[in-house]
Amino acid sequence: MSEGQWWFCLKHMRVEPEQGCPNKDRMGPYASEEEAAGALQRAADRNKAWDEADQEDE
Repeated sequence: MSEGQWWFCLKHMRVEPEQGCPNKDRMGPYASEEEAAGALQRAADRNKAWDEADQEDE
């Protein structure tokens, strides 16, 4: 595992090191490449949980 911060680039749909695309096009930072690679899945899981919580509130 490499040290430093990692990002998931939404423009290129890939993990990038700290030196990469502008932050406006990225999710992160993450502590590892593996964590950055799971960024989209984590976001989808959180969105689903929030949607379900909203439905319970109605």
